[in-house]
Amino acid sequence: MLVFIDVETTGTRATRDRITEISALKVIDRSVVDQWSSLIQPECHVPPTITQLSGIDDALLESAPRFSEIAQTLFDWLSDSELVAHNARFDYSFLRNEFKRAGFDYRAKVLCTLRLSRALSPESSEHNLPALLNRYDISCQALHRADNDVKALWTLWQTWQSECHQWEQQLNAQRRQRSLPVNLTHELIEKIPKRPGVYLFYGHNQLPLYVGKSVDLRSRVMSHFQSDLQDDREMRLAQQVQHIEWEETAGDLGAQLREAELIKTLMPIMNRRLRKQRRLFAWYWPQGASAPELINGESIEFADNNALFGLFRSPRDARNVLRALADEQQLCPQILKLERGRGRCFSYQLGKCRGACCQQETLTEHTLRAKTALSKQQLNHWPWRNRIAVYEQHAKSRHPAYHLVSQWRYLGSVDTLQEAAALGTRTVPFDKDIYQILNRFLRDPAHHGVSVVELDELS
Repeated sequence: MLVFIDVETTGTRATRDRITEISALKVIDRSVVDQWSSLIQPECHVPPTITQLSGIDDALLESAPRFSEIAQTLFDWLSDSELVAHNARFDYSFLRNEFKRAGFDYRAKVLCTLRLSRALSPESSEHNLPALLNRYDISCQALHRADNDVKALWTLWQTWQSECHQWEQQLNAQRRQRSLPVNLTHELIEKIPKRPGVYLFYGHNQLPLYVGKSVDLRSRVMSHFQSDLQDDREMRLAQQVQHIEWEETAGDLGAQLREAELIKTLMPIMNRRLRKQRRLFAWYWPQGASAPELINGESIEFADNNALFGLFRSPRDARNVLRALADEQQLCPQILKLERGRGRCFSYQLGKCRGACCQQETLTEHTLRAKTALSKQQLNHWPWRNRIAVYEQHAKSRHPAYHLVSQWRYLGSVDTLQEAAALGTRTVPFDKDIYQILNRFLRDPAHHGVSVVELDELS
């Protein structure tokens, strides 16, 4: 039993936007045996852009039932039917979320006519419903109303049944590939290895959409398309992805380093983390000094142990943090060079400074308190004398790798230790994300399945 269905909504985000209209046809043995249709009060305002597209506005929906009021009836009516819709992930995700709000766990098998169209006519560039109706000379009163759209879709289905000799073959193929987005094929997914690496999702015109990593590439890629019905971001990704590429790595460390590298190079539109950063700044406290100095990321060196504090996106952010600590710990902003002047600082006059500026507190005591206050911001020092090669080979990977690192900077990966030793020193800016990745793995290398070789030991 098939149910052809179409929903109209207040927007495109299934977890936030709401259904405004539902129309469905129940089909048994190629005949329509029942119909279900209703406007739905979305309990929110219908945006003008939606009204312009569909003609549905607040006034039209004023007396319509809420979804919760028809949920039981619709749930029973749909029963165990297989849903058929154009761009089915969209309609199905809205139905599931509306049922979830009403207290029902609705699940169904779904067939997507957009995927079917791509399979039946791979030479065609347009597969939206208006284009298909025009191609097969199917008339429709007005699109973007659920009743009209679902009847047009049923007519299109009947046309395919009678005119397409590959119909049954492609229909069965689509049933085996239900969880895939419309632009991806089962053959492509099967090529993705179940090994560590990074994957890249591309959209129209090879636009980078998303870069991710995993120790099991195929499983991780598929997980995007299994959770998209409950996640707006995953839904947008599934709707836009047209191509997938991947690179194998030696393990999780290599995958994380490569992921950070690719995101900063390609700037995919759906990666929120690890995007390219502006210049970083840190507080550096020279030995014997009474105040820290602000340095940029290119000047950061970790040889002077315990002398670096914090990573900030701007000098202003860095000074604001230091100023907040000064207020909290009654430190002198004048000594810390946050303010200019001589003698008693303004904070001392307000009782917010213990008087290092006027000899009421020694500079030694003040410096100790200031460093203690900054200690939570302290960056880990570089514990090796020179560059290191981090050896990695995950149980699932085909080849090992040596990741070359110096002063918490990632210099590249090679296949052999000899190549690592020969790889010249490159000038690489300090990167906060790389620093955090390396810190996690090198704090306890054995726990993460990697080992460290100091390159100067090779001579």
